[in-house]
Amino acid sequence: MNAGALNPADAALQHSFPTVMVPRRESVAPMQAAGERLLIGENGVFLEIDLPWLSVVRRIAHYTVPTAIPYGKVAESTELRCGAVPPELIGEFVAMARAAHPLETGAWIVWNVETKQFRLAPVKVLSQGTGSLKYERPSLLASELRVIDCHSHGAHPAYFSPTDNEDDRHETKFALVVGNCASSVPSMAMRLCAKGIFENVERVPTSWYAAARVQEVA
Repeated sequence: MNAGALNPADAALQHSFPTVMVPRRESVAPMQAAGERLLIGENGVFLEIDLPWLSVVRRIAHYTVPTAIPYGKVAESTELRCGAVPPELIGEFVAMARAAHPLETGAWIVWNVETKQFRLAPVKVLSQGTGSLKYERPSLLASELRVIDCHSHGAHPAYFSPTDNEDDRHETKFALVVGNCASSVPSMAMRLCAKGIFENVERVPTSWYAAARVQEVA
């Protein structure tokens, strides 16, 4: 091995997750393929995730000393490239959650890159209880990508547990929990998960609650 050369494992890792010094006088070059990279800017270290359905830039570190950094500034951003999720798919998942109550269940909402359509893909349940769920991921087409990872909490309120935090910390997705599943209007909690970054969605769309509401018989 040449002096200073990286070993193959480190070289592969750095190729898959590169670091870019942000220029001051021009825009940083866009990523050439889906993936992740670090952006080193005047105002901190940022994580950029670029996927067909989502683009996210978030600061993950500040500088603790006033060292002059000769790079450009980076701005946080979010672009939901797949567009809005149809509320009726939320209604379909809530119907699944009510049918499974008081046990937990799960499904993915996936987006097809080619057709630009969404669908609900139920997971393959291996075991389920009133506070636990083990499953296999659903089978997807090569052109389908997960957008929302949904699971229910049965009779319990919607919230993100320490188990959820551990399960979600390496993934990029939206996570949705539906709770109080026997209610005419269930509770919902949603967040963006981006490789260890968790950002709660303060207001779940009202159209989702409308789609989840039990229709009363006249």
